[in-house]
Amino acid sequence: MKILDKHFLEHPSYGVLQMQEHLLSEGYQVNVKRVRRLLRKMNIMAIYPQKNLSKRLQAEYVHPYLLRGLNIEHNNQVWEIDITYIPMRKGFMYLTAIIDVHSRFVVGWTLSNTLDAKVQQNLLLDCIRKHGKPEIVNSDQGSQFTCEGWISLLKRLNIKISMDGKGRALDNIYIERLWRTVKRDYVYLNPADDGLELYDGLNTFFKQYNYKKTHQGIGRKIPASVYGVAA
Repeated sequence: MKILDKHFLEHPSYGVLQMQEHLLSEGYQVNVKRVRRLLRKMNIMAIYPQKNLSKRLQAEYVHPYLLRGLNIEHNNQVWEIDITYIPMRKGFMYLTAIIDVHSRFVVGWTLSNTLDAKVQQNLLLDCIRKHGKPEIVNSDQGSQFTCEGWISLLKRLNIKISMDGKGRALDNIYIERLWRTVKRDYVYLNPADDGLELYDGLNTFFKQYNYKKTHQGIGRKIPASVYGVAA
């Protein structure tokens, strides 16, 4: 799973067969069924245009992508949320984060050992309590974000719902860049022994990311200074 995760970070369009080929080239004798099962367990899906994309809009809880052509010009206008697999020396956890697109400030994050949809819902509510309510929340079409609980929560809060088009790598680009930074700059270099060590390390990383690291996409400013929060 660690090998698959690293390879997917470099090749997000690779599907099950290409992932299997990579593992075989590394000396791991695995069949297609096992690769598919592990990718699903890791919440990883290849990014590439898929057939009959128009049919997805018939799904009851799938919503259109609202960010195309949108001028994002102030804080709390758009938040992006996503889940990623985080390997440890033994085992793994799931990291969920929410980023404010205008400032690149990570308004909240949490670790969990399951993909239960309540994790994302509780994180959103916690971020709203701390930072106020966003106008739009963008996510992928994962089951955590196309379930009745997530949709009803955002509607109750009067937050506009935006979802990536399947196979569109750039629709949730800001949090995808965050995942690359988290994994390359911390996770792969500092594999944690357990969940507590992982939490402490990520806590330090996100403080650095929010309050000390400058970002080219916001004019080499620090996210906290753009978002207007003190350390």
